[in-house]
Amino acid sequence: MAWFVSVAVLVIVLDQITKWLTVAYLSGKPSIRLLGGAAYLLEVRNSGAAFSLGRSYTFIFPIFAVFVTAWIIWMTRKLASLPWAVALALVLGGALGNLIDRIFRAPGVFVGHVVDMVSVFADNGERFPVFNLADSALTCGVILALLLEFTGRRRDGVRAK
Repeated sequence: MAWFVSVAVLVIVLDQITKWLTVAYLSGKPSIRLLGGAAYLLEVRNSGAAFSLGRSYTFIFPIFAVFVTAWIIWMTRKLASLPWAVALALVLGGALGNLIDRIFRAPGVFVGHVVDMVSVFADNGERFPVFNLADSALTCGVILALLLEFTGRRRDGVRAK
């Protein structure tokens, strides 16, 4: 549980710091090219979910995040596997990092826009959607959970036959 809580809190804190830095230093400015154009930093406000889907249904995403949070907390009841603790913590940290934006950012409570800042292979998300640290943590957590599930590793630390 200590690993689970530590990783989730670390994701949330780093996500909020990067969003604060993005708003403070990139707002209204042109994108910053990194790694020879492999990545760009810029400020984008996203009212939708991943890939900007569902922009007209912003209010649904906080409700979904609350359900995901409850489900993950329920899943930790018999948690005895470090890889599962990390996977669930990454998903929880990512979900809560974006939920904080949905609650506290403009245009209002439960309809706030998420701050995204990383664009890969082109500025302004022309080749891949712009994302943030919470999105990355959530994606990595889901991929890790799928790998653990498909390789028979269970949350209680036992390997399925």
